[in-house]
Amino acid sequence: MNWIFITLQWYLYILILGIIFFPLTAKIFSNFADRGYAFSKTLAILFLSYAVFVLGILKILPFTQNSIFLLIIIFIIATILFIWKNKLTIKPLAISHFTLFIIEELIFLAGLFFLTFIRGQEPSIHGLEKFMDYGFMKSILRSEFFPPLDIWLSREPINYYYFGHLTGAFLIKLIGINSAIGYNLILATILAQSASIVFSLVGNIVYLFQKIVLKIEQINLGQFILFGLLGSFIVNFGGNLHTIYAFTSGYPNDNPIPFWQILSSYDPTKYWYPNATRFIPFTIHEFPAYSYVVADLHGHVFDIPFVLLTIAILFKLFISNFMSFRAQRPKEAGMTWWVIFLGFMCTIHYMTNAFDGPIYLLLTGFILLALNGLSLTFLINIGILFLSFIFFSIPFSAHFSPFVSGIGVNCSLDFLVNLKKIGPFLFEKGNCQISPLWMLFILWGFFWINFILFLIIQKIKSKLPATNYQLQTFNIFFFILFSFGTFLIIIPEFFYIKDIYPAHFRANTMFKLGYQAFIIMGVASAFVFYQLKFVENFIIKIILKSIFLFFFFFIFIYSFFAFPSYYGKLDRPVELDGSQWLTTSYLEDKEIIDYLNENIANQPTILEAQGDSYTDYERISSYTGLPTVAGWWVHEWLWRGSPDAVGKRIPDVGNLYESPDIELTKSLLKKYQIEYIIISNREKEKYKKLNFEKFGQIGKKIFESTNKLGAIYQVENL
Repeated sequence: MNWIFITLQWYLYILILGIIFFPLTAKIFSNFADRGYAFSKTLAILFLSYAVFVLGILKILPFTQNSIFLLIIIFIIATILFIWKNKLTIKPLAISHFTLFIIEELIFLAGLFFLTFIRGQEPSIHGLEKFMDYGFMKSILRSEFFPPLDIWLSREPINYYYFGHLTGAFLIKLIGINSAIGYNLILATILAQSASIVFSLVGNIVYLFQKIVLKIEQINLGQFILFGLLGSFIVNFGGNLHTIYAFTSGYPNDNPIPFWQILSSYDPTKYWYPNATRFIPFTIHEFPAYSYVVADLHGHVFDIPFVLLTIAILFKLFISNFMSFRAQRPKEAGMTWWVIFLGFMCTIHYMTNAFDGPIYLLLTGFILLALNGLSLTFLINIGILFLSFIFFSIPFSAHFSPFVSGIGVNCSLDFLVNLKKIGPFLFEKGNCQISPLWMLFILWGFFWINFILFLIIQKIKSKLPATNYQLQTFNIFFFILFSFGTFLIIIPEFFYIKDIYPAHFRANTMFKLGYQAFIIMGVASAFVFYQLKFVENFIIKIILKSIFLFFFFFIFIYSFFAFPSYYGKLDRPVELDGSQWLTTSYLEDKEIIDYLNENIANQPTILEAQGDSYTDYERISSYTGLPTVAGWWVHEWLWRGSPDAVGKRIPDVGNLYESPDIELTKSLLKKYQIEYIIISNREKEKYKKLNFEKFGQIGKKIFESTNKLGAIYQVENL
């Protein structure tokens, strides 16, 4: 089975990267039972990709496979020097440590092969926003230096947070694999990273709780594995309480009805899994499991492993330093370096999924406040955090213009609407959407129930002494996680980031904040279930555990609906090439794309039909990384802040295809520096008056598809 060998080849490269970066990882997570082994692959991809990016921005090192190998060698040498300079010795590890290494590697492999197989049932890079995500990576792969070119607005750099796409292109370039196969392997790799990282994070939380609070030095492998797997499932495969609608008669997609009004017998055919992410009208509230199903490689998906890394670092920093404070001992040395590293991580979030940068700057700020109070130390650390964030983000920010036009106030008062704007705050008439509480509970009830359980545990009689400052340290950290997650959910009820969508004005805000709230509170919820074991009263313990398991059941079953709904019975031969759908749908386009990928170097501008977002237009630019004159209009409108970015070019594209005026055509070809013209069925359908004859006068036909329906003209006679 060829797909297995391809996946193993991909895995071996990532495994080697993880091994190379394990000494650094072990230093960062020195107090973890597994020395942070599960994080090593993510750290490798993160540091190497950032190095490639910065050196590419500075035009020092081109983005080639040889350059990547050179950087890997440099990192290996740096690691050896680091070990030698610090006289680090490898401490003998118990069998339990190696057992964790093996388990985490098996979880990574299971996640990788699971989603690779699933995607192999329907691997098409087609539909939703896959053209955009794949096009970004193709443009990056064609780039010698950065920033990469925008495929849908020729001669302009990408104005989007594309660092996650760069990490995907980095792996494709390193391994030398077909990018249409690499797309699907990248998605599977993100799941594999996230599954093993959450397992490690939650397992180590339990381990350190037992070591620090319970004074148990030996690793309890059973509990590490149990709660690690629980946390990993909640974050990566869990849904929300919307699955209760599988026990109803269903409702029209755009008109949710309270579930208690339509309860009936269990009927899975009435349950449509995307409704869990579009439940509150005019909003979006996705979560990782849904992302893995629909397979759009957006920034919020790329950022999942990086976000989990940040949460782990915050946990380590808080536990180490807060306990030192409570015990009136000096805080852990190197605090400044940890804050700088967190500033770097916030930069990574910003470049990968712009909303996430401010989110984790704010969470880090809350953690620093809890550690230092309102003190000079706190202010210094906040200053260091922001300065490091700004410093590390300069290579990206120098070529990126944020497309946020202000902070809108939801349901503004009339007198404020008349003012329209105060500073960054916007008061827009008619923009008033309030989420019903019962709908919010459907989406976030599982996590809020766990928050309540967490608070109950602190108040009732426990086997743990309430005065134990080590116990309080853990409780404060998880109180911050739950509170911050709830804060992110509440924000869109009052404020929204202004974008171009009128009816869905708070959709992106709710989407991006809610996504992070899901991950943050997912990690915290697994720890709550662990803490229930310390409730002293047996009956109360059973009641509280039953409450947890009752609500857990509804989030547990989500993936069992979602994956089969999208991928069917999983009985088809596995195919990983995401471009194969073109062979049956647009054969002539597939041949044009293959010709351009095999014969055209660099990024000359092509001309293809312009079409609306979410359509099959711009398939050539997306699959080749060659910039076209004008692409998906609404997307460019969002990225550039103006409909004119593409809007003013659309008539020119029409004239290029339809105008009989040779001189006008030549002037437009010069204006946009077009070198290749695509003529295929999309162009013929879009431009009814397409003028075939003139293309032979201004260039030569260099390619024609086997079915004679598609051709490429190279511009010559200008």
